[in-house]
Amino acid sequence: MTDTTYPTVALPSEAKVVNVGLPLFEQAVRDQGASAVGVEWRIPAGGDAVVVAALARLLGPKAALIDTANAEVVRRLNDGVPMLQGVETAGDVIPGMGDRTVLHCGPAIAWADMPDPLQRSIKAAVIAEGWATNVDGAAALVDGGDVELRPANEHATVVPMATSIGPSAPVYVVNNAAGSKTAFSPINQGAGQVAWFGVDSDEAVDRLRFIRDAVGPVLAEAITSNGPIDAFALASQGVPMGDDVHMRVQATTNLLLRDLLPHLVRSTHAEAGAVATFLSGNHLMFLNVAMAAAKSLVMWAGEVPNSSIVTTMARNGATYGVRLPGNDDSWFLTASPPIQDALYYPGQGPETSAPDIGDSAVLELVGLGGPAAANSPAVAGFLGGRMADAIAATHSMQRICVGESNRFRLPILDHVGTPVGVDVRQVVELGITPAVNTGIIHVSDGSGQVGAGVAHAPMECFVAALLDLDRRIG
Repeated sequence: MTDTTYPTVALPSEAKVVNVGLPLFEQAVRDQGASAVGVEWRIPAGGDAVVVAALARLLGPKAALIDTANAEVVRRLNDGVPMLQGVETAGDVIPGMGDRTVLHCGPAIAWADMPDPLQRSIKAAVIAEGWATNVDGAAALVDGGDVELRPANEHATVVPMATSIGPSAPVYVVNNAAGSKTAFSPINQGAGQVAWFGVDSDEAVDRLRFIRDAVGPVLAEAITSNGPIDAFALASQGVPMGDDVHMRVQATTNLLLRDLLPHLVRSTHAEAGAVATFLSGNHLMFLNVAMAAAKSLVMWAGEVPNSSIVTTMARNGATYGVRLPGNDDSWFLTASPPIQDALYYPGQGPETSAPDIGDSAVLELVGLGGPAAANSPAVAGFLGGRMADAIAATHSMQRICVGESNRFRLPILDHVGTPVGVDVRQVVELGITPAVNTGIIHVSDGSGQVGAGVAHAPMECFVAALLDLDRRIG
């Protein structure tokens, strides 16, 4: 029998662990007093072989082509200058809008498939147009096909929440001269019993008429007297003042009213006093201006072929849709989700809330809303209450965006630009979808807003867009 001597193995006196994957193991090491660094990782695309193969091509052999296109998209999103030109009547300026057309939020959807809040908004718009005298008559007109329903996004227009507009509605006209693009958005209806919150009461219809007959003409006169206004120059000031220019728009609204004040006080309109009262109490007034400005940029960016950057993101309360540049305006759809991170009014909750709705997610595509969350205490209130939570939301958007804004700066992060250019490849690979700051409206009773929060876009529509991009440039 041979005597074998084995070398002595000295065990380390200190363990330092890098844990990849399940955080449970990382925490177990920490609980024993050892050092552990966690690496967040998950199987790309949930391990779907078809999607992983598409990612391998789009991030591999096709990456250079896509990255070049993406750089041009980011340049257009940053270099376009959206100028608020004035207020006009929708039927006179919106391309393709007929005498009996109502434009609605989100992707196309049949009347019978629309959620209750959107149907109510459309009925209110039909009554305000004078096509019907009550909600039953309005419903009968639409159901009988006497009113054409069209997605606003397909007519260079964006509308917030459940907004619907007919041809007599006043709209902001925003021009991006660099891309020769003009976009439109209606005047914000304010708070209370209003159609954009899914209300079809007499009060909601009266608000639409007041905006058409008084607010629109007064604003049109003031903007014409003032001259064109650089919309995003105002927003770039509002972000350091705490606005995300989506959920919280108070600072930027005040900046716009400051510019218009000398012209508003000179108005000779019979309802000028009532208009001034309305404007002073509507802290979301600039929201619609910002949306039209963003739309004018993504329309220009949408002309760049071979890009993986999302240029449309909209919801109608039933379906959620995204579009990519150069795909013949095809929508990629899935069910609209609930608002996940939410604060509700007393007596309200998830069971009374409609799914995510509206075109305002266009703001998240140009560096506002979720990308600007880090500097907004108001947004932090919906994400746990700490500024660290708002900063984390911005960092999450940074991971799925390919660039940063050269005009929207975040003082809390050493003035870094907000994330710009949501890359569908990064969304699918990392499993992170854009977070959209938004309001919440009642699902069925027409009572209006029940809260606000942050909605996370559903993954399915991004996967479909990714597969289509792989097919188109393959």
